[in-house]
Amino acid sequence: MVKVLILGGSGAYFLEKEAFGKIVEKKQVDTPFGLSNPIYKLKHENNFEFFFLSRHGEKDYEITAPFVNYRANIYAAKSLGVERIVAWTGPGSMREDFKPGDYVIPDDLLDFTKSRKYTFFENGGLGFVRQSPVFCPEIRDVLNSVLKTSGFNYHCGGTYVCTEGPRLETPAEIEMFKRMEGELVGMTLIPEVFLAKELEICYGALCYVTNYAEGIKPYGFKSGVLFEGMLTEEQKEQVDLAVSNFPKIMKKVVEVLVSKERNCPCKSLMERYRLKGRIGENWKEWIHS
Repeated sequence: MVKVLILGGSGAYFLEKEAFGKIVEKKQVDTPFGLSNPIYKLKHENNFEFFFLSRHGEKDYEITAPFVNYRANIYAAKSLGVERIVAWTGPGSMREDFKPGDYVIPDDLLDFTKSRKYTFFENGGLGFVRQSPVFCPEIRDVLNSVLKTSGFNYHCGGTYVCTEGPRLETPAEIEMFKRMEGELVGMTLIPEVFLAKELEICYGALCYVTNYAEGIKPYGFKSGVLFEGMLTEEQKEQVDLAVSNFPKIMKKVVEVLVSKERNCPCKSLMERYRLKGRIGENWKEWIHS
């Protein structure tokens, strides 16, 4: 059985872990990069176990995107035997038809982060690996299959622009991203996906649209509310509903993935280095912190 980690994004801290499964264990993993976020081992209603990690904190949005310890979290996942990660994230939309509350299965990335730790291999001369497909095709297929039968509004495919944050983007930045064919703008998928691939972990993502990005709609400034006015009350209801449906979606996704053999490029992304004798089977010896 394949071990799967659900990596919860924005809103995960408001969801009861028991909505995903019965809590078996909760632990933080000590890694060469510091402590990971708390990781829950959960028991699915169909009697198998999987893992859950909330990226931004346990009780609220406590850790903004630039300061998430991505390396510790991915290292911890690998040390627990995780082979597939399914993450969610809440980006803004640069397309009018990607509405707040819709789900999107992204298939590509544009990297506009600036100062993050992008690799496990800073001093090892490793990590020169191909980035297409960006996301695991097998996880994307399962997400598509589950959402197709869910009745929820979703879109299969979209380019996610990852910015540094924690600030939101300027109107000119959004215009530039649109001209570069960006469709979603968020702050968390990079370097997460690249780190997972360095350790040959499959990684797929499901976005839920939280708002229209700056300048897409003519919303005025409103003090004291989320996004300072870029989200109407009606849209917020749709966004909250999308978050509340994650347990239902993810339980179905995990149920398929735990019994599905890995036949994707992700599992052998470092094979060239193995064949050259640069790395062995002990992945911890690959790491240069």
